[in-house]
Amino acid sequence: MFITPSRERIILEMTNLEGRRKIGDGWKRMDAVDLRAYMGLLLLAGVYRSRGEATASLWDAESGRSIFRATMPLKVFHAYSRLLRFDDRESRPARRAVDKLAAVREVWDAWSEWLPSLYNPGPEITVDEQLVPFRGRCPFRQYIPSKPAKYGIKTWVACDSKSSYAWKMQVYTGKAAAADAAAGHDRGEEEEEVSVLPAGKGQQNFHCVQRV
Repeated sequence: MFITPSRERIILEMTNLEGRRKIGDGWKRMDAVDLRAYMGLLLLAGVYRSRGEATASLWDAESGRSIFRATMPLKVFHAYSRLLRFDDRESRPARRAVDKLAAVREVWDAWSEWLPSLYNPGPEITVDEQLVPFRGRCPFRQYIPSKPAKYGIKTWVACDSKSSYAWKMQVYTGKAAAADAAAGHDRGEEEEEVSVLPAGKGQQNFHCVQRV
């Protein structure tokens, strides 16, 4: 539902391009079935609450889960994890100069624009920040000591207050330079607070807008 055929095509095209660059003739082309299987295993790892667990243990013949071994070899899973791409890496530097989210921008925008079409929220919407835990390399990674994770990627999220459905989302990538603001990317924090509010849907009540 959330990964439409058009977004699948982008991911498959860019991942296969990267696979051919890195592995050459030894790269086995990823198809839609492979991608869905890979994403399914990621979701299943979350269901099993496997955060922090070594992937090798999930595939272990004695202590692991058989569904992981039955879906794909661990070596293939690692290859997909290393080579999965959402854009053309070689053209990324030029795009990143004006958009810090360039590596995932096309897929992210298409996905976030799709969210409102899947659910009609009630009259009360909660707008708040969320820190997605992340300690890797990222130019817009935030440090918020008041959050449990402290380090991560901050997003502004508009959720239906009753169901918690994420109706609209936007990644906070830092204060915008003039050129970035003109391009509509990397907006400042105050602008992002406003941009996630549902417009034209008749919702009236908004809660929990916080600043850091």
